[in-house]
Amino acid sequence: MSVRLRLALTVFLTGLATAVAVLATVALAFQRFERESAYLRAEAFMTRVLQHHDSLLDQQQRNPEEFASFLRSLLLFDPDSRLYLLDAQGRLLASSSPAAPALGSVLPLQGVQDAAEMASSGGHPDGAYLMGFDPDHGDDMAVVAARRLQRSSIGPAPSTQGYLYLACRKQNLPAQQLVMFGSSLAGPALATVAALIVLAAAMAAWIIVTVTKPLQALSDEVAQAERLGFSLQADSPSNAQSLSPVPGQDEFARLRRGFHGLLVKLRQQWGELKRLDNFRRESVSNLSHDLRSPLTATVACLETLELRWADQPERAPDRQLVEVALRNTRNAAGMVRSLGDLALLDEPQFKLHLARLDLGDVLDDITRRFEQRAARQGVALRFVQHGQATPVAEVDIELFERAVANLLDNALKFTPAGQAVELSVEHVQAPAASAASSAEPAGSSAGAQVRVCVADQGPGIAAHDLPHLFDRLYQSREGVAPATSEEGKGLGLTIVKRIAELHRGTVTVRSVVGEGTTVCLALPAG
Repeated sequence: MSVRLRLALTVFLTGLATAVAVLATVALAFQRFERESAYLRAEAFMTRVLQHHDSLLDQQQRNPEEFASFLRSLLLFDPDSRLYLLDAQGRLLASSSPAAPALGSVLPLQGVQDAAEMASSGGHPDGAYLMGFDPDHGDDMAVVAARRLQRSSIGPAPSTQGYLYLACRKQNLPAQQLVMFGSSLAGPALATVAALIVLAAAMAAWIIVTVTKPLQALSDEVAQAERLGFSLQADSPSNAQSLSPVPGQDEFARLRRGFHGLLVKLRQQWGELKRLDNFRRESVSNLSHDLRSPLTATVACLETLELRWADQPERAPDRQLVEVALRNTRNAAGMVRSLGDLALLDEPQFKLHLARLDLGDVLDDITRRFEQRAARQGVALRFVQHGQATPVAEVDIELFERAVANLLDNALKFTPAGQAVELSVEHVQAPAASAASSAEPAGSSAGAQVRVCVADQGPGIAAHDLPHLFDRLYQSREGVAPATSEEGKGLGLTIVKRIAELHRGTVTVRSVVGEGTTVCLALPAG
């Protein structure tokens, strides 16, 4: 739901709730006004009756049959009211209503006495009405008024010998009154309400357009920036159009100008980062290319010296120095070659040469390649294929072999003699959760996969080293010799990670200190 629609819906619901609340308030106020008016008329009526007829109890006693007609005659012009004559105990003596309870019935006196007490005290101070018992309907929904009555007597008599009780119940309006109400009140009221609704709708529409128009423009600019990215040149026509001047000084205008400034700075920084990244990759690639030839020549010269002095015992100290220099030069040449390969893999234009292969056969060939080295170190190297499904995937055969070779090379470096290294492959349906400690995966994949794992029985990797395994030039395992030996240069897993990313796969590392390390390369199944 858009912001404009939410604002319109909010305004509509607010107006509807306000209209309902106003109508309910008017209805309650009108009802209270009617009841207060009825109470005031009832009090005035009771006062007039008692002024002209001060012996109602005696009159009823003398002629009970005609007294009911007399009560009805008093209410000829007020058909919504009923008069009841009660004795001191609440028994009904006479009534103006044919629907009243039978004569002699006892009515509740509490409401009658409250009304009489209110009348004797001069009425309620704020003009409030009193709701009481309606004998005709048997509920407490009538506006009531009451007066205490006494009989004519020479000697002393009780203060209250009876009650004159008036119940005013509003009846339904007749059809003529409804027509009059509609013509005199409903028509003008509806016209006024309609005019107010139109005015409120116009003001709401103006507010909604005013608020949402700059937001819509800003959201369009954000979407355009997301679509074009930060690589857009500052002097391009699209950039000039997207960063057009913003008029106004309100919050939305300042927000858009701030976004424009942020976008310009991000594009400038992005361009600078791209230039620095291109310079880094080109420098590394050029440096690797330029160093390969002299390092190769140096290795050849050192190997020649080593062969010449092999049969000269007196040159043994010199031969030891040559061996150290040769080992360091070979390490430097390997590092230069790895840096060049990594720079090539980082090129945005680099493309894979994919082929659909049975990885079981490929891995078996790679295992045979490392068998002699493993035998020299006294390490048992074996290849295992799990499951019945053929592990088929689309890979760049050269890069895939390079990744697996790097994993085997690392495993053999850190596996002591008498232990084993296992290379395995398995067709799985989803990435398996890592057991023990694991490094962050590189890339992402889902669904069917081919998982290639290299497990060694070396010293393992500490938990604090696992997050940095894929960092460039990071050597994780304790006890690794510096670059003067053949113990690694910290680029093997970085290259494996990049190869996995190019194949839309993942690399995970599980390791327990003292038990060994397992590195798994998961690729989408072909």
